[in-house]
Amino acid sequence: MSMTQEAQVKKYLAYWFLLGKPIIINNGKETLLPKPIFVGQQYSPQFEACWQKITDKNNGDCYLEGTQQTIQELLSPLWDLDPCARCSMPVPQKIGGAPVLNCTCQDLENWPNSELPPPNLPSDNGVKLARIRQTLMAKNKD
Repeated sequence: MSMTQEAQVKKYLAYWFLLGKPIIINNGKETLLPKPIFVGQQYSPQFEACWQKITDKNNGDCYLEGTQQTIQELLSPLWDLDPCARCSMPVPQKIGGAPVLNCTCQDLENWPNSELPPPNLPSDNGVKLARIRQTLMAKNKD
């Protein structure tokens, strides 16, 4: 598994966890929904513990509720995560395969909701503020 693929799958799970979608593990015997998802700019210890369970092959098939693709499948190079045409959230898409007809959001009553901000990863405000500061300082020198 590539680090890029792992990062994409983690991001995919984080987005859906933010909307309350749990992960099903142990072939349907257990569900997990870590909270919080983030601590500062990083995934929370709860999220990382969930990730360890998900990627442990001893825990059987693991998949996001409402989907058919296992996390192990999504971690393979045969799958990509593309934005849903309906709600822009990431959805699994088999590379070279037929498009997925149903979005993971199909069973969420209040989604998509254009009045709420979409789930996103935390941004590093310190980096953004440093860039703004550098720009302002450069302009003051002129």
